[in-house]
Amino acid sequence: MKIGLLTCDRVHPKFLHIAGDYPEMFQAAFPELDFVPYYVCEGEFPSNVHACDAYMSTGSSYSVYEELDWIGRLKGFIQELYQHKIPFVGVCFGHQLIGEALGGKVQKAATGWSIGVKPFEIKEPQSWMRPTQPSLNLLMMCQDQIVTLPPNSHVLATAPNCPIGMFTVGDYMLGIQAHPEFSKAYDRALIDLRVDRIDETTINAAIESFKLPVDKELIRQWIVNWLRDRSARRRASLSEVRPFAP
Repeated sequence: MKIGLLTCDRVHPKFLHIAGDYPEMFQAAFPELDFVPYYVCEGEFPSNVHACDAYMSTGSSYSVYEELDWIGRLKGFIQELYQHKIPFVGVCFGHQLIGEALGGKVQKAATGWSIGVKPFEIKEPQSWMRPTQPSLNLLMMCQDQIVTLPPNSHVLATAPNCPIGMFTVGDYMLGIQAHPEFSKAYDRALIDLRVDRIDETTINAAIESFKLPVDKELIRQWIVNWLRDRSARRRASLSEVRPFAP
């Protein structure tokens, strides 16, 4: 599958040695996918929603409710994807983008930053969640959260202080508040970069959490399963022969 990667930020230059820029992180995390990066944060967008088979979105240091031209344009692009039933996976900022673009609301979490390794509890198991597991540990780095869901949403997983950890809108939008593309080293680097903005107790708990394993391979497989299932479903719907109605 050709996956358009809507890249919503750039890695800080002093951290590029860890795993490269965000397109390199995603390609390493999902080697079976063929990514085409679009730096939407710099105004580079696909020519139209049909340019790729499916799309994913990176995280960002920006907030989806900021009134920036590229964020407004990106929301419109998500709305087009939804209308045309083109599969989209939003990660962190991209997860929140689904919420804001399709009628929900995002704001800073009352509980503050969520960082480090967090357990995600599956509330609604899905057929694409193979192999099955009732919970999984994922890396987080966020202070914004979806507080009001868009219409036609289903919450699939929750995390501590994050009621909407994973959700879908309709059949072709999947949001994940965590970062399946991150390594512990990069998550820790971002903590160090933001040490003046995050309270000491939260930072210490996050550093301690790095002792836990991360289910990076499992979430990779789930996302790939979801993309393949949705792409196959979409191809089947487009190939259906409709009877002529004069």
